[in-house]
Amino acid sequence: MVMGELHSRVDLAVIGGGVGGYVAAIRAAQLGLNVALVEKDKLGGHCLNYACIPSKTMIHISNILYQAKNSEKFGIKVGDISIDPKKMLDWRVGVSKKLEEGVGFLCKSYNIDVFKGAANFTSANTLTLTDGVILEFKKAIIATGSEPIPLKDFEFGGNVIDYKSALLMDRIPKTIAIIGAGYVSVEIGMMFAKLGSKVTIIARTDVLSKFDPDAVRILKGTMTKLGMDVLAGVSPQSHDATSVKLSDGKVIDAEIIIVAIGLKPFTQNLGLENTKVKLDSKGFIEVDEQMRTGDENILAIGDVVGEPMLAHKAIRQGGIAGEVAAGQNSAFENKVIPAVIFTDPEIAIAGDIEEKDGIKVVKFPLTALGRAIALDASAGFVKIAYDQNNIIKGVEIVSQEASSMISEAVLAIEMGATLEDIADIIHPHPTYSEALQEAAEAGLGRPIHFFYGKKGV
Repeated sequence: MVMGELHSRVDLAVIGGGVGGYVAAIRAAQLGLNVALVEKDKLGGHCLNYACIPSKTMIHISNILYQAKNSEKFGIKVGDISIDPKKMLDWRVGVSKKLEEGVGFLCKSYNIDVFKGAANFTSANTLTLTDGVILEFKKAIIATGSEPIPLKDFEFGGNVIDYKSALLMDRIPKTIAIIGAGYVSVEIGMMFAKLGSKVTIIARTDVLSKFDPDAVRILKGTMTKLGMDVLAGVSPQSHDATSVKLSDGKVIDAEIIIVAIGLKPFTQNLGLENTKVKLDSKGFIEVDEQMRTGDENILAIGDVVGEPMLAHKAIRQGGIAGEVAAGQNSAFENKVIPAVIFTDPEIAIAGDIEEKDGIKVVKFPLTALGRAIALDASAGFVKIAYDQNNIIKGVEIVSQEASSMISEAVLAIEMGATLEDIADIIHPHPTYSEALQEAAEAGLGRPIHFFYGKKGV
């Protein structure tokens, strides 16, 4: 195929070059398909360029600054310390650019033709691109992701921005109001608080209201320590260039207002009406376990197919869709999709940790873990939910490095592992991972490093 031809024919067209889309394209190309990847912005999508990677990059920088300012307890004395916001942004952008170039290199290595522009279905086997190119395909994968939901009277513009724009600022605002109280709000809020901003979170109910209260309680302690305010049970009413007025009449300072009330699937202007693709009541594309839509030629993955709207879910689904498009009998049959909140401390969850009929939950506190005490990071715990046969059904980790630790829990649940399987594995010492082993030991009634009472657990 020659790039730029009016008509091009491919085995597979992938719409969206984010983490799900480029994975689908690469997997299909590995299996011998002739693949075209259509991306209107940057390869890597929101995750590499505006969300996951940028936020974790800046969270890391904020942690370095905060630790440096609060290291005297370890015997480390520093003088005046400051941060250069422009240089910080340069680093953050450089990281994304390097990753974007890496995706481009992979696409080139697998002979994937990348088209810049938007795509519109004109039929169940034809796409028209914004530059006039017509792509005829045998199979197509929709991987267009999601976009921030706007808020009435707080439309994006001026000092009202979304999370993407917040991660592209070359300055640190003195005051920030964040509307919304989900994980994005808390992550970004803590980050800016550590960088020196006065942060106020405006919550309709409370921060992370759908999460474990034990975990949220610990995060609130950190937020208080950072000088953050959480205004629960109120809603924003109006704003100007320097403040936000709330439903209770209170006015708070806000040089920048970040609206983070959720995401909606990006399915508009795709020409889906020219196909048999069906949407549910919330606008998500309906798919089966093989990521097939109502149109036999079209598959869909990632945020556009529904919750949880997580990059690692999209990556897994992308691989499956690429295989299905190539004729393999693959399916999305994973038992759990882990979730991580990159706060201080981190929260990571896999499976269900609710105590109910036939399910018990055991908790091991980090206050009894040597590694956590040594690093002065003992605010946290590990919870394990297990059934009457000691089979692990869920794990929650509130800890530094929880994002890495949770993979052991995911593997355990997927393989039907028991408490004994975790307890009898030798975990390296001293590490945070020992907390998983300790929790499993406690569930078996043989706790070692924490006293649960003479009757055990």
